[in-house]
Amino acid sequence: MAIRNIKLTIAYDGAEYHGWQIQPGFRTIQGVLTEAIRELLGPKVRICGASRTDAGVSALGQVGLIQIDSAVPTENLAKAITDRLPDDMAIVEAVEVPRRFDVIGAVTSKQYRYAIYTGQVRPVLRVRHCWHLPGELDVAAMGEAAKLLVGKKDFKSFASGGDKREDTVRTVFRCDVTRGGPAEEDWVYVYVEGDAFLYNMVRNIVGTLADVGIGRWPAEKMTEIIEAKDRTAAGRLAPPQGLCLVWIKY
Repeated sequence: MAIRNIKLTIAYDGAEYHGWQIQPGFRTIQGVLTEAIRELLGPKVRICGASRTDAGVSALGQVGLIQIDSAVPTENLAKAITDRLPDDMAIVEAVEVPRRFDVIGAVTSKQYRYAIYTGQVRPVLRVRHCWHLPGELDVAAMGEAAKLLVGKKDFKSFASGGDKREDTVRTVFRCDVTRGGPAEEDWVYVYVEGDAFLYNMVRNIVGTLADVGIGRWPAEKMTEIIEAKDRTAAGRLAPPQGLCLVWIKY
């Protein structure tokens, strides 16, 4: 039987997982997916992910790639795998792609969304998917600071100290800060879209924007932070639970 390349779009609640990548002794997204896929398609199937989300980070549009020689029709794979997954994970779509498809190298853009809740009482039904930061945020100032991140720049100031990559230049296509609608006045959302991201880059950006929002820095401070190329010049690291990988484009 001919080998097929299958691209999976995956949604998951990351609250109960130690990130994407398989790690001995820890429950991870990749580990649980691998078990479910092998139960259906055989013990040698492996899944490669497009993004290594951190512990606590969720996704609506993570992408994984598997190679199979199974007779299961492609159109049935999403449901068949999902039926073997826990309730906090699902395969949104399964499509066959060419053998030359590169799940990591062919990415053209990714979008992340970060949720902040500013009300005084923590939102117990959504607290696993937001940063509870009680108090007023200057969303307009945050938005002005966010605009200064757009473009091709060296984002070394927003890379974790554990990121050892020498090339820290990335392109941010969009960085917006918006307040929730009429029923969500206490919610603030940060959307970041780029061609690729450094380790903890989005969370460091959000933490820095929050520092602008509380009045620690003016919006124009963002330019100085970028030019410093030094993690200590930027703001705090936002917690992981507010972050969601919305989609990946090819």
